Amino acid sequence: MAPSAPRTRAAAALRMKQIALDNQSSTIRRLRAQLATERRGLATIKKELEDTQVALGASHKVIAGLTEIGLSMSKKIEKMKVKKQQAKASHVECHQKFQARIQEAEDSMQAQHLIIEALVEEKDSLLQTIQGLQESNDAPAPFDDEWEEEPEEHTEE
Repeated sequence: MAPSAPRTRAAAALRMKQIALDNQSSTIRRLRAQLATERRGLATIKKELEDTQVALGASHKVIAGLTEIGLSMSKKIEKMKVKKQQAKASHVECHQKFQARIQEAEDSMQAQHLIIEALVEEKDSLLQTIQGLQESNDAPAPFDDEWEEEPEEHTEE
């Protein structure tokens, strides 16, 4: 048995090496498959990254455009606010002018009313004076308390 034992050991060692090589080959095939899968995944990720960068560039352009529009709108809003303030100030000024004119008209009407009252009192005083003079001269009274208005003549053209 002595001579066959080394052969059996050598065969067993060879068999063990063959199994180890088979295991390594299987591991290499599995790792190559994983590597290929990872490469495909990386290619997909790279494509997604490129698409994302393109989309990001487009987003930046949109944001820049919207920012420009926003700034333009802000300027327009400020101009509108200024115009609104100017219109309000103009309205207040016109209102004050109309109030002043109304006050002037009211003051004028009040003054005219006072003048009319004074004239009526003066007329009454003059009538009393005339009546007093007529009574002292025994003459008939020429005026009644009521005034008769002369009819206006209408001229036709």
